[in-house]
Amino acid sequence: MSAVEIVGQGFLADHLSALSHTHDDVTVLAAGVSSASVDSADAFRREADLVRATTRRCRAEGRTAVFFSTASHALYGGCDGPADEDHPRPVSPYGWHKLGLEREVADSGASCLILRLSHVVGPRQRPHQLLPALVGQVASGNVRVFTGARRDLVDVTDVVACLDALLTEGVRDDVFNVAAGTPYAVEHIVRGIERQLGRRARWDLVDRPAVRGGRGAVSLDRLRRRVGERAPAGGPAYLERLLEQYTTAYCPA
Repeated sequence: MSAVEIVGQGFLADHLSALSHTHDDVTVLAAGVSSASVDSADAFRREADLVRATTRRCRAEGRTAVFFSTASHALYGGCDGPADEDHPRPVSPYGWHKLGLEREVADSGASCLILRLSHVVGPRQRPHQLLPALVGQVASGNVRVFTGARRDLVDVTDVVACLDALLTEGVRDDVFNVAAGTPYAVEHIVRGIERQLGRRARWDLVDRPAVRGGRGAVSLDRLRRRVGERAPAGGPAYLERLLEQYTTAYCPA
C-alpha cells in the first residue's frame, strides 16, 4: 500500500479521507465502539478482535497503527485535576475497555500512535451523537438538560489536523489527548444552540448525583509541545465557533 489505510466507514473515517493520499505505511483504525453509552460485551469483543487482527497485520507489514481511544469521563472520571495521558482513572466498562485496548496496541509489536478523543463534532454526524441530538431537541422545542453536566467538544477538522501533524513529525509509540481542553457546561452549549437557532426551548432539568472527579479539563500540554498552534484552542470562543459552524448543519431548517 502506498498511502494511509483507513479502517472504518463512519463519521470519523469519512473526515479522515482528507489524508487518503498521505502518510505511506499508516493504518488508521476508525471503527469500533465510539460511544460511552455502549456497554455491550459483544460490541467490545468485536472491536478487540478488529484491533488485534489489524495490529498483527501492521506488525507483519511494517505499518504504523493509529488507534482512537477516549478522553471522556469514562477514562478520566476518577481524576481530580487536569487529566493527563499518564494518569487515566477509568470509571466505567467503556473506559476500562478502551484503556485495555490501548495497552494491547502498545504491546502488539507494531509501531503505533494512540489518540484519546473527547466529544468530536462536525458535518455528517449521526443524529444520536451529542451535538446533533441537542440541536434536534432544541429545534423540537423541548430539551433535556442534566444539571452540572460538562462536555469537552472538539472539531473533527482539528482531530484530522493534529493526526496529520503528528504523523508528519514522525511521532510514534506515544499517547495524546486531542480535545478542546475545556469542560463546557451543557447548559452553556444549549444556550448557544438556542442563540444560533433563534428560539428558546422548554428545558426538562434532570438532577445528576454528585460525582467525584471528572470536572477538570483534559490536559493538552503533551499535544501542544508537539503540534503547537495546530492543537485545538479551547475556551469560550472555540465553543461559539463550533456552534456557529455546525448548528445549522444539524438543523438546516
